[in-house]
Amino acid sequence: MSGVDADGAARDSRDPVALGSRLAGYDAVVYDLDGTLVELAVDWDAVADAVLDVYADHALIPPTEELWGLLGAADEYGIRAEVEEAIAGHERAGARESTRLPLGDRLAAGAADGDAADSRSRVGVCSLNCEEACRIAIEARGLDDAVLSDAIVGRDTVDSHKPDPESLLAAIDRLGGVPEDALFVGDSRRDAVAAERGGVDFAWASDLLGE
Repeated sequence: MSGVDADGAARDSRDPVALGSRLAGYDAVVYDLDGTLVELAVDWDAVADAVLDVYADHALIPPTEELWGLLGAADEYGIRAEVEEAIAGHERAGARESTRLPLGDRLAAGAADGDAADSRSRVGVCSLNCEEACRIAIEARGLDDAVLSDAIVGRDTVDSHKPDPESLLAAIDRLGGVPEDALFVGDSRRDAVAAERGGVDFAWASDLLGE
Protein backbone atom coordinates (compact mmCIF):
# COMPACT_ATOMS: atom_id res chain seq x y z
CA MET A 1 0.00 0.00 0.00
CA SER A 2 1.14 3.53 -0.66
CA GLY A 3 2.53 5.88 1.99
CA VAL A 4 3.41 9.57 2.23
CA ASP A 5 6.93 10.91 2.46
CA ALA A 6 8.17 13.88 4.47
CA ASP A 7 7.25 16.27 1.66
CA GLY A 8 3.65 15.08 1.66
CA ALA A 9 3.98 13.09 -1.57
CA ALA A 10 2.74 9.52 -1.62
CA ARG A 11 5.47 6.93 -2.15
CA ASP A 12 5.07 3.23 -2.72
CA SER A 13 6.00 1.20 0.33
CA ARG A 14 7.41 -1.62 -1.79
CA ASP A 15 11.08 -1.62 -2.80
CA PRO A 16 11.07 0.71 -5.86
CA VAL A 17 14.03 -1.07 -7.39
CA ALA A 18 11.97 -4.27 -7.58
CA LEU A 19 8.76 -2.72 -8.86
CA GLY A 20 9.39 -3.39 -12.54
CA SER A 21 9.74 -7.11 -11.95
CA ARG A 22 6.57 -7.07 -9.85
CA LEU A 23 4.25 -5.59 -12.48
CA ALA A 24 3.00 -9.07 -13.28
CA GLY A 25 1.78 -9.35 -9.69
CA TYR A 26 -0.89 -6.68 -10.25
CA ASP A 27 -4.27 -7.32 -11.83
CA ALA A 28 -4.28 -3.81 -13.33
CA VAL A 29 -1.51 -1.34 -14.13
CA VAL A 30 -2.46 2.26 -14.92
CA TYR A 31 -0.02 4.84 -16.26
CA ASP A 32 -0.11 8.60 -16.24
CA LEU A 33 0.39 9.95 -19.77
CA ASP A 34 2.27 13.26 -20.08
CA GLY A 35 5.70 13.05 -18.46
CA THR A 36 5.38 9.29 -17.93
CA LEU A 37 4.70 7.56 -21.26
CA VAL A 38 4.98 10.53 -23.60
CA GLU A 39 5.92 14.20 -23.51
CA LEU A 40 3.26 16.41 -25.03
CA ALA A 41 4.61 19.31 -27.10
CA VAL A 42 2.72 21.89 -25.08
CA ASP A 43 3.84 25.27 -23.75
CA TRP A 44 1.86 25.24 -20.50
CA ASP A 45 2.57 28.90 -19.80
CA ALA A 46 0.92 29.72 -23.13
CA VAL A 47 -2.04 27.53 -22.19
CA ALA A 48 -2.45 29.43 -18.93
CA ASP A 49 -2.33 32.71 -20.86
CA ALA A 50 -5.04 31.42 -23.21
CA VAL A 51 -7.25 30.56 -20.26
CA LEU A 52 -6.64 33.95 -18.69
CA ASP A 53 -7.78 35.44 -21.98
CA VAL A 54 -11.06 33.54 -21.62
CA TYR A 55 -11.59 35.14 -18.21
CA ALA A 56 -10.73 38.55 -19.66
CA ASP A 57 -13.12 38.05 -22.59
CA HIS A 58 -15.91 37.56 -20.05
CA ALA A 59 -14.79 40.57 -17.98
CA LEU A 60 -13.97 38.27 -15.07
CA ILE A 61 -11.17 38.67 -12.53
CA PRO A 62 -9.38 35.31 -12.38
CA PRO A 63 -8.98 33.83 -8.89
CA THR A 64 -5.46 32.61 -9.67
CA GLU A 65 -2.95 32.50 -12.52
CA GLU A 66 -2.32 28.76 -12.02
CA LEU A 67 -3.75 26.75 -14.91
CA TRP A 68 -5.50 23.96 -13.07
CA GLY A 69 -6.83 26.37 -10.47
CA LEU A 70 -8.34 28.39 -13.31
CA LEU A 71 -9.97 25.25 -14.67
CA GLY A 72 -11.25 24.32 -11.24
CA ALA A 73 -12.90 27.72 -10.81
CA ALA A 74 -14.41 27.77 -14.29
CA ASP A 75 -17.67 26.10 -13.26
CA GLU A 76 -18.30 28.73 -10.60
CA TYR A 77 -17.70 31.47 -13.17
CA GLY A 78 -19.89 29.78 -15.79
CA ILE A 79 -17.13 29.45 -18.39
CA ARG A 80 -16.18 25.80 -18.08
CA ALA A 81 -16.75 24.92 -21.75
CA GLU A 82 -14.66 27.84 -23.00
CA VAL A 83 -11.82 27.17 -20.57
CA GLU A 84 -11.84 23.46 -21.33
CA GLU A 85 -11.61 24.09 -25.05
CA ALA A 86 -8.80 26.62 -24.61
CA ILE A 87 -6.77 23.94 -22.82
CA ALA A 88 -7.83 21.01 -24.99
CA GLY A 89 -6.93 22.77 -28.23
CA HIS A 90 -3.31 23.08 -27.11
CA GLU A 91 -3.31 19.50 -25.81
CA ARG A 92 -4.61 18.00 -29.05
CA ALA A 93 -1.95 19.80 -31.07
CA GLY A 94 0.72 18.85 -28.55
CA ALA A 95 -0.39 15.23 -28.61
CA ARG A 96 0.15 15.02 -32.36
CA GLU A 97 3.70 16.33 -31.93
CA SER A 98 4.44 14.39 -28.74
CA THR A 99 7.56 12.34 -28.05
CA ARG A 100 7.53 8.83 -26.64
CA LEU A 101 9.48 8.56 -23.39
CA PRO A 102 11.62 5.60 -22.26
CA LEU A 103 8.83 4.09 -20.16
CA GLY A 104 6.57 4.31 -23.20
CA ASP A 105 9.26 2.56 -25.22
CA ARG A 106 9.35 -0.22 -22.66
CA LEU A 107 5.57 -0.56 -22.64
CA ALA A 108 5.39 -0.71 -26.43
CA ALA A 109 8.19 -3.26 -26.60
CA GLY A 110 6.48 -5.41 -23.97
CA ALA A 111 3.25 -5.41 -25.97
CA ALA A 112 5.09 -6.30 -29.17
CA ASP A 113 6.83 -9.19 -27.40
CA GLY A 114 3.62 -10.39 -25.78
CA ASP A 115 5.05 -9.71 -22.32
CA ALA A 116 2.43 -10.78 -19.79
CA ALA A 117 3.41 -7.92 -17.51
CA ASP A 118 2.53 -5.37 -20.18
CA SER A 119 -0.44 -7.03 -21.90
CA ARG A 120 -3.01 -4.56 -23.27
CA SER A 121 -5.72 -6.50 -21.42
CA ARG A 122 -4.50 -5.08 -18.13
CA VAL A 123 -2.92 -1.69 -18.92
CA GLY A 124 -4.78 1.62 -18.79
CA VAL A 125 -4.07 5.36 -18.74
CA CYS A 126 -5.26 7.97 -16.25
CA SER A 127 -4.33 11.50 -17.26
CA LEU A 128 -4.95 15.12 -16.34
CA ASN A 129 -5.04 15.79 -20.09
CA CYS A 130 -8.33 15.62 -21.95
CA GLU A 131 -9.33 12.17 -23.19
CA GLU A 132 -9.13 13.10 -26.86
CA ALA A 133 -5.53 14.28 -26.50
CA CYS A 134 -4.67 11.07 -24.66
CA ARG A 135 -6.08 9.00 -27.51
CA ILE A 136 -4.27 11.08 -30.13
CA ALA A 137 -0.92 10.70 -28.33
CA ILE A 138 -1.36 6.98 -27.68
CA GLU A 139 -2.11 6.29 -31.33
CA ALA A 140 0.50 8.71 -32.69
CA ARG A 141 3.26 7.23 -30.55
CA GLY A 142 2.38 3.59 -31.25
CA LEU A 143 1.04 2.71 -27.81
CA ASP A 144 -2.42 1.64 -28.92
CA ASP A 145 -1.43 -2.05 -28.89
CA ALA A 146 -0.22 -1.70 -25.31
CA VAL A 147 -3.17 0.14 -23.74
CA LEU A 148 -6.78 -1.02 -23.48
CA SER A 149 -8.82 1.59 -25.35
CA ASP A 150 -11.75 1.44 -22.92
CA ALA A 151 -9.37 2.18 -20.02
CA ILE A 152 -8.09 5.53 -21.31
CA VAL A 153 -9.40 8.08 -18.81
CA GLY A 154 -8.77 11.80 -19.17
CA ARG A 155 -9.79 14.72 -16.99
CA ASP A 156 -13.08 15.06 -18.89
CA THR A 157 -13.97 11.35 -18.94
CA VAL A 158 -15.50 11.41 -15.46
CA ASP A 159 -16.74 14.20 -13.21
CA SER A 160 -13.44 14.98 -11.47
CA HIS A 161 -9.73 14.78 -12.16
CA LYS A 162 -6.48 14.08 -10.32
CA PRO A 163 -5.65 14.38 -7.49
CA ASP A 164 -9.23 13.26 -6.84
CA PRO A 165 -8.99 9.48 -7.31
CA GLU A 166 -12.20 9.08 -9.34
CA SER A 167 -10.46 8.99 -12.73
CA LEU A 168 -7.83 6.52 -11.50
CA LEU A 169 -10.45 4.25 -9.98
CA ALA A 170 -12.46 4.43 -13.21
CA ALA A 171 -9.44 3.26 -15.23
CA ILE A 172 -8.85 0.39 -12.82
CA ASP A 173 -12.51 -0.62 -12.95
CA ARG A 174 -12.46 -0.60 -16.76
CA LEU A 175 -9.50 -2.97 -16.61
CA GLY A 176 -11.58 -5.33 -14.47
CA GLY A 177 -9.36 -4.69 -11.46
CA VAL A 178 -9.79 -3.48 -7.90
CA PRO A 179 -7.73 -0.77 -6.14
CA GLU A 180 -5.94 -3.12 -3.76
CA ASP A 181 -4.60 -5.20 -6.65
CA ALA A 182 -3.67 -2.29 -8.93
CA LEU A 183 -0.60 -0.12 -9.51
CA PHE A 184 -0.52 3.48 -10.70
CA VAL A 185 2.68 4.72 -12.35
CA GLY A 186 3.22 8.47 -12.56
CA ASP A 187 5.69 11.33 -12.41
CA SER A 188 4.05 13.98 -10.25
CA ARG A 189 2.89 14.64 -6.72
CA ARG A 190 -0.65 14.94 -8.13
CA ASP A 191 -0.37 11.35 -9.40
CA ALA A 192 0.99 10.14 -6.09
CA VAL A 193 -1.76 11.81 -4.09
CA ALA A 194 -4.47 10.38 -6.37
CA ALA A 195 -3.10 6.90 -5.73
CA GLU A 196 -2.89 7.52 -1.99
CA ARG A 197 -6.47 8.74 -1.83
CA GLY A 198 -7.71 5.82 -3.91
CA GLY A 199 -5.91 3.15 -1.90
CA VAL A 200 -3.78 2.17 -4.91
CA ASP A 201 -0.10 1.23 -4.89
CA PHE A 202 2.05 3.89 -6.56
CA ALA A 203 5.37 3.79 -8.41
CA TRP A 204 7.39 6.73 -9.66
CA ALA A 205 8.18 6.39 -13.36
CA SER A 206 11.80 7.27 -12.61
CA ASP A 207 12.06 4.36 -10.16
CA LEU A 208 10.89 1.86 -12.76
CA LEU A 209 13.41 3.22 -15.23
CA GLY A 210 16.13 3.00 -12.59
CA GLU A 211 16.11 -0.77 -12.48
